[in-house]
Amino acid sequence: MEFYCEACETAMCGECRAGEHREHGTVLLRDVVEQHKAALQRQLEAVRGLRGEPSSRAAVGSPGAIALDLEQALQQRKQALVSDLEAICGAKQKVLQTQLDTLRQGQEHIGSSCSFAEQALRLGSAPEVLLVRKHMRERLAALAAQAFPERPHENAQLELVLEVDGLRRSVLNLGALLTTSATAHETVATGEGLRQALVGQPASLTVTTKDKDGRLVRTGSAELRAEITGPDGARLPVPVVDHKNGTYELVYTARTEGELLLSVLLYGQPVRGSPFRVRALRPGDLPPSPDDVKRRVKSPGGPGSHVRQKAVRRPSSMYSTGGKRKDNPIEDELVFRVGSRGREKGEFTNLQGVSAASSGRIVVADSNNQCIQVFSNEGQFKFRFGVRGRSPGQLQRPTGVAVDTNGDIIVADYDNRWVSIFSPEGKFKTKIGAGRLMGPKGVAVDRNGHIIVVDNKSCCVFTFQPNGKLVGRFGGRGATDRHFAGPHFVAVNNKNEIVVTDFHNHSVKVYSADGEFLFKFGSHGEGNGQFNAPTGVAVDSNGNIIVADWGNSRIQVRKPGAGTRRAPRPPPGAAHPPDPTSPPIPARSLPRCSTAPAPSCPISTHLQSHCMAHRAWH
Repeated sequence: MEFYCEACETAMCGECRAGEHREHGTVLLRDVVEQHKAALQRQLEAVRGLRGEPSSRAAVGSPGAIALDLEQALQQRKQALVSDLEAICGAKQKVLQTQLDTLRQGQEHIGSSCSFAEQALRLGSAPEVLLVRKHMRERLAALAAQAFPERPHENAQLELVLEVDGLRRSVLNLGALLTTSATAHETVATGEGLRQALVGQPASLTVTTKDKDGRLVRTGSAELRAEITGPDGARLPVPVVDHKNGTYELVYTARTEGELLLSVLLYGQPVRGSPFRVRALRPGDLPPSPDDVKRRVKSPGGPGSHVRQKAVRRPSSMYSTGGKRKDNPIEDELVFRVGSRGREKGEFTNLQGVSAASSGRIVVADSNNQCIQVFSNEGQFKFRFGVRGRSPGQLQRPTGVAVDTNGDIIVADYDNRWVSIFSPEGKFKTKIGAGRLMGPKGVAVDRNGHIIVVDNKSCCVFTFQPNGKLVGRFGGRGATDRHFAGPHFVAVNNKNEIVVTDFHNHSVKVYSADGEFLFKFGSHGEGNGQFNAPTGVAVDSNGNIIVADWGNSRIQVRKPGAGTRRAPRPPPGAAHPPDPTSPPIPARSLPRCSTAPAPSCPISTHLQSHCMAHRAWH
């Protein structure tokens, strides 16, 4: 093509010029190419000027400079060791030189005395021998009796001890590059703290990071900042708690009533909807609500005292009718909830796994507090155990939890890469899976007493005997029926089948006890039976599969052999009646959660409210 049609803005050949473009103004193509290149270059520079060029060096830093600093530190240490070596050698040499001088001086005295005595005996006359006899006898006797330091006063030991292996491992593992795919324009903030706050009381909100395509980001360490601007213009920073799973909690306290401006910035850019206008009210301006009842009260015994919490019951759901109970035994009826945000007994900072024991206890894995907490079935705090660490018996981000038939508590220790087993009293017994597991997330116990472990990082499901012997494994990374993409939690039904939530594949998969794929349900979306990153899963005594639909902030329930059901979502201000052809499973919009409910005690843990809500499903 040799010509360019300015009217059609297209290149063409001579034949087209003479045909359909014969009435258009045309020029040679080579004459306009350079003009268009220059125009595009100007536009490119203008766009760059608007957004700025990101500096990868500024973001990443300089590994070369860090290596140079380490090299200089090694040189300094080398010089210090050489200085110490010279000082120690000098001190030892000084002691030995003093001993050598003493010996040489004694040797000279012995030699001179012996020579004098030999000359007197050989050359002296009888009177001369008699004159020096007494003197020489005393001198020789003194020399014979004198103790000379014949053995060394110092030793030759001088060893250089270097922990080279540990240093080499540390150097090889030195540093990490932190980044996420989160973008501010897709990241969302939710919570009551975006709408209103009570003066003098903490208000919270949750920020959920998403990538450019709106997909959830499952890693932490993003650069998230927030500040609150009061009615008087005073600005205060808002603390950010990183849950290391792509969600962040922000807690602030309004000082005065009025309109506040809450700014939330991700990598220096405002998240969707930021800045937010918040009303700050006095506590007396709000009507009392059962949800405002404090779950934990300080006793007169002091700030560390703990008072058992009482359950607060709320009314049944709009679908809880007598006629529906038999057809639909699962009801959205809150029996009680337990806990609040904090680090004291009965408080949580990042709930992960929940299980129930036949002895009537509820066991909770509190990941950020690095402990396991135990409650009664009535929600009363019993005890907790666990300390942070890398040694056997210590915890480093516990996630899944289960209870076997003996009452032993089985904990998936995510960062320690093993599963710990504790007695019912919380005493460490043993660990299993070390060296095999990369990131254990969910655990369950099947009807044979085998321990089922979901490995989130390797995307596999492992089956162990209680003594740690591997029975089998299945899975792998992928999107097929026999593969996973970030599996989270696991449950076992009354047929001894293994139910696994496949987080990034947005589905729930069911396998036989031997790992054979049986069926799956769910797809990505917000409709009935669809999921957006499912996490917790449980199976109740009726065989209903209960799934925590994390990304959609709800609980969905699937009947045995049926499709997944959930409560309809009515538009604001409207209420949809139950569908008589398919009785709904009511499900309130829940905060985003990461749960592993136990089959015998369906409990949902709420990251945003840091409490456990126990619903009546009988």
